[in-house]
Amino acid sequence: MKSKILFRFLFRRFFSGVALVLLVVCGIIFAVTFVERLPSNPDALATLTDTWCRLIEYIPLFLPLAVFMGTLVASYNLTRSSESVIISGAGLSPYQMSRPFLIGAFLIGAFATMVLNPYAVTLTSKNITEEHLKLVDDKIWLREASDMGYITMVAESMKKNNQDLVFKNAELFVQDSEFHLTERVTTKEITLSDDGFCSNRAEIFNVSGKKKTDAWKIKTLITPQTVLDRYLQPNQISFWKLPSFITKMTKIGAPVRGHLIQLWTLLFLPLTMIAMATLGIAFSQTKQRRNYSFGLKFGIGILTCFVLYFLTNLFSSLGASGALPSLLAIIAPPLIIIAASGVFIATFDSI
Repeated sequence: MKSKILFRFLFRRFFSGVALVLLVVCGIIFAVTFVERLPSNPDALATLTDTWCRLIEYIPLFLPLAVFMGTLVASYNLTRSSESVIISGAGLSPYQMSRPFLIGAFLIGAFATMVLNPYAVTLTSKNITEEHLKLVDDKIWLREASDMGYITMVAESMKKNNQDLVFKNAELFVQDSEFHLTERVTTKEITLSDDGFCSNRAEIFNVSGKKKTDAWKIKTLITPQTVLDRYLQPNQISFWKLPSFITKMTKIGAPVRGHLIQLWTLLFLPLTMIAMATLGIAFSQTKQRRNYSFGLKFGIGILTCFVLYFLTNLFSSLGASGALPSLLAIIAPPLIIIAASGVFIATFDSI
């Protein structure tokens, strides 16, 4: 019974520390993003909505850092108030004391993967722009091949209008089955719906080069959903939809290495959170009850986190390029962190 009470106490302390760090970091990011996005939105309410969507996108980026800092804050408060000494005197070993922190970190990672990621994707999918697409030469390229011929489109930008996609400053090339150009269309705005492309006003050039300005439309096999499925960035696809999406893209021969990296990253996010909590526990080890150099350790810990962030991105890049297996590229950094931190904790405890 005593151990359960202490477990719940440490559990609350850990979540209080992480919540405090998240509140401060989210507040700063929200304020900065609100000021940055205010000129590009019609009113303050639209800016608040836009800022909230972007904040939800940013949270997974600094969540490992928040878990690390929250662990440090919780450990510092326990040491400063001598509660860690009382807990040790109650019979809890350092490993038992760290268990609530690790379980809490796992739950945060699982929540971010299973709830936060799908929610963020749902929010951002309502306002998809070219920023969310994989571009070539900073342009959006679409191509359809069928028995009737070929359609190629290049556009400068894109936005979502309900279920349709609207492309700005677009140029389309229509070819027959033998690749002969039959029509070239230039328009400032063209809409892609389930029925195909259509434009209210376009410059249409025929085979002989004659030009006319008129409304234009053509039926296509391309639909807004196929465009999004094919061209969305990996982080614009929900964790729950990634496995089936990867299977579908593999069948049609599309590259899926980036999507595999995203899948493994989300799947092993709880392990990453555990690694950062373990690192925080390692940095909070001290035998001093007074003059605890929290500021120095906190600063060194933050620098260490930035180094680890760089190394994690390096591993991810190696996995995305094929230099490392995608699974190894994602799982190796947290395992290395856990092993190094565990060795340090065991060594410190045995001194």
